[in-house]
Amino acid sequence: MLMGKLKKNEGKQGKRSGWALGSVVAVVVAISLAFLPLHFRDKPCPCAQDAHNYSVIVEDCCCDYGTVHRLNGAVLYPMLQQLVTTPFFRYFKVKLWCDCPFWPDDGMCRLRDCSVCECPENEFPKIFKQPPGRGLLADNPICQEGKPQAVVDRSLDTKAFRGWREVDNPWTNDDETDNEDMSYVNLLLNPERYTGYTGPSARRIWEAIYAENCPKYADGESCPEKKILYKLISGLHSSISVHIAADYLLDEASNSWDKNLSLLYDRVLRHPDRVQNLHFTFLFVLRAVMKAAKYLEQAEYDTGNPEDDLKTKSLMIKLLSNPNLQAACPIPFDEAKLWKGQGGPELKQQIQMQFRNISALMDCVGCEKCRLWGKLQILGLGTALKILFSVNGPSDTGPAGSSLALMDEF
Repeated sequence: MLMGKLKKNEGKQGKRSGWALGSVVAVVVAISLAFLPLHFRDKPCPCAQDAHNYSVIVEDCCCDYGTVHRLNGAVLYPMLQQLVTTPFFRYFKVKLWCDCPFWPDDGMCRLRDCSVCECPENEFPKIFKQPPGRGLLADNPICQEGKPQAVVDRSLDTKAFRGWREVDNPWTNDDETDNEDMSYVNLLLNPERYTGYTGPSARRIWEAIYAENCPKYADGESCPEKKILYKLISGLHSSISVHIAADYLLDEASNSWDKNLSLLYDRVLRHPDRVQNLHFTFLFVLRAVMKAAKYLEQAEYDTGNPEDDLKTKSLMIKLLSNPNLQAACPIPFDEAKLWKGQGGPELKQQIQMQFRNISALMDCVGCEKCRLWGKLQILGLGTALKILFSVNGPSDTGPAGSSLALMDEF
């Protein structure tokens, strides 16, 4: 069992990457962008309207579908698009190697040192340099099985960032304090889109996530706590599918990219529950961002570039203090209603363990770019969970990467 294997590693938690709050930014942006393709045909997706009624409240949340789309289109999406171009939010520190703890590596990237687009040594700080003689050439056919769209572009801006602190998040599994195994990735050069990662390897990841860690709740389940994890993962899954369909390689021979409407319909739009869960995940993460607003407003967005850092902080404050956001949906998701029953603490601990297990599965993803975005968005969701369900709340959230992933997930 996957859960049993993970429990053996619980003692190795220690400190983890403090990039968690930045990862929430990543979650915010990813799900915000996912709503745009729902208007591919110049009209809202009827599946998202719950029986064609746009005023219906999203299940287990405090906002209706219409409010979500108005807020995203008029407030969140335009401001987030500016935020993610700033140096602080476009770089993500991540461990990309294929160290799967559950089964032998059999995906696209089999070699730990299978590197692509490596920067010249004078382009980045000494701390990020790999020991000599460890890499393969970027065009080595072993890497990514010849699929260039699946590899990560590691080009860096020489003055984009300083080193980041590290902090523990009990909701995620990665121990990313070993800088020797870390990479800094420019997310603008590595957008979430089609990579060609399909087949048994990809299916096994999703089967392990759903079957062993968040099986769908029974019909008629009235306990919201028992539905949270499945709805969050289903919403994230829908967001990933939307991004793939929105930027799809239609013809490999001519390198023609465009929207794939049939894929969007087959994977998301014809499944009302998936569209509903996409909205649920959006509102859940929005609530985490709003709850952590004071922390995000006062955080130091320090990359060593004062002008860019001031712009980042100003954009963040402008976003969080937007009167339309506060008025339209002051409490998108009410976490105070949860964990009140006798078995509440035990159930929360179980869900935490299941989510940590899911985060560990990201090391089994056989596509480098898919692994990058999987780790980023799982870190973002884990940060949102910590903000809403930890004892100390936002004050114990963690800096840099957590912010990035939280907002990008949004």
